[in-house]
Amino acid sequence: MTARVLWSPAAFGVAAAVFDGNGQVLLVRHRYNPGWRLPGGGVGRGEPPQVAVLRELAEEVGLRGGVPEFFGLYVRAAGWATSVVALYRVHGASVNFRPNLEIREICFADPLSPPDGCTPATLKRLAELGGDAPSSYW
Repeated sequence: MTARVLWSPAAFGVAAAVFDGNGQVLLVRHRYNPGWRLPGGGVGRGEPPQVAVLRELAEEVGLRGGVPEFFGLYVRAAGWATSVVALYRVHGASVNFRPNLEIREICFADPLSPPDGCTPATLKRLAELGGDAPSSYW
């Protein structure tokens, strides 16, 4: 098992679909990656993912409150590693965003009519959140 970890490491991340009171979903633009995306980040060592998602969103977009509801678990190849991403829905939160070193802008968008420039993975997740059959791949 040790050899497998050395040759095929895994990173654990979280992402969230944060919905406002009008059913619109929060999307972010990073400074280092193109396109609109769902916000999220990494899970710390020993950190429960439902705690990590709220921490990451507080750091990135000023999220306050909210209850994370697990939606799905996804995998994707990330270079020579495997990235595992837990996706959560978050309702009942507020956002007090200020541009920062990681996120340059945000928007709340209709998940059925997302803005131009969404990444393919973001479009797939929005479709799944809207009722399409979920994939196992990010």
